[in-house]
Amino acid sequence: MAIKRVKASRKKTVRARPKRLPYSVNPANQSTSFQRGYDDGYLRGRAHFIMNRAVEPSPVRPLHVLYVSSGKGFPYSPLDEAIRGTLRDMVTTLHTAEPHEPVAEMTALLKPDLVLVLDGMYFPVEQVDAIRNQGIQTAIWLTDDPYYTDITLNIAPRYDYVFTLELNCIELYESHGCSEVHYLPFAAYLPQFHPSKMPALHRRDISFIGSGYWNRVNYFNPLLPQIMSHQTVFNGIWWDRLPDFKKYKHKIELNRWMSPEETKEVYNGTKIVLNLHRSHEDDSVNNNSLKIPALSPNPRTFEISACATLQLTDARGDLARFYKPGVEIETYETAAEMMDKIEYYLANEDKRRAIALRGFERTWKEHSYHHRMESLLQTIFGS
Repeated sequence: MAIKRVKASRKKTVRARPKRLPYSVNPANQSTSFQRGYDDGYLRGRAHFIMNRAVEPSPVRPLHVLYVSSGKGFPYSPLDEAIRGTLRDMVTTLHTAEPHEPVAEMTALLKPDLVLVLDGMYFPVEQVDAIRNQGIQTAIWLTDDPYYTDITLNIAPRYDYVFTLELNCIELYESHGCSEVHYLPFAAYLPQFHPSKMPALHRRDISFIGSGYWNRVNYFNPLLPQIMSHQTVFNGIWWDRLPDFKKYKHKIELNRWMSPEETKEVYNGTKIVLNLHRSHEDDSVNNNSLKIPALSPNPRTFEISACATLQLTDARGDLARFYKPGVEIETYETAAEMMDKIEYYLANEDKRRAIALRGFERTWKEHSYHHRMESLLQTIFGS
């Protein structure tokens, strides 16, 4: 009887895999990217809670307004869009015109209650005179005070109402024959500037968006080694004036105008947005021979805060009228203070986020174009 030889089979040893532990949601154990996503999500959630609160709509005024745009194109065109878009919801009839059009002929046919002009530098004053001779009220909202007052002093007295975004210019216009001069700073156009629902396309520690005026170039250049050591991007024209431009050009988006949508995305994805106002003494770009100093915040002040982003700005004299420093916005008086606050808020996310949200809520409640247009119409037509 043949005996079959059978090979002994070795039993394969299966080692048990270690049990996978659930990932901790403790921020201390999360990766940097996960933590930032968590922080961004929390901030956006809080911001949208504020946005979605019930707000009683203002009644539509039974008014006919003819709006004359600046005619200057970008970057003024977003201001024109903001004013037109806001007025459409506030008055029963709105017509628009460009400054090169025969607006006086249009008003003779349309008979509006008000002709509102933005900037006015491209709009012939003879047209303003002809409109007023028809018994139609006129108003101008000056966009660049006090930087071009040598020019605007010849324009403003031709209007019934003058609105200026610079507090220091009120007495100046009054002394040149303007009987109705009112302080009306710009604001944030909330359909353009607001917290994004989705994660931001750009992720930065520090951003600055604006032109490289000489005061900004001279201020930032000594600080670039510290500022650029973070995830930082500057954007705007003239930054090749920086003596150290070649060293940092990979972090500077030169000569590219950013649309409101692009700007909003940058603000949403940046931890700290810097703001540094232009100088009233720069004769290379200004027409301000009287050297009238600027007290009031620029439009960027409101647009940054409208995106629920921490803003670090130089402290202008009238800023506290709009935001409480250290609570709703952060300020600096010196370059050393600016750098100290950059490092502090990059290391303290909760405090950065709290100020950003308070600034956003203040903007939402008080500093939209709806608020500004309501103030303008109330000044002219009453309650």
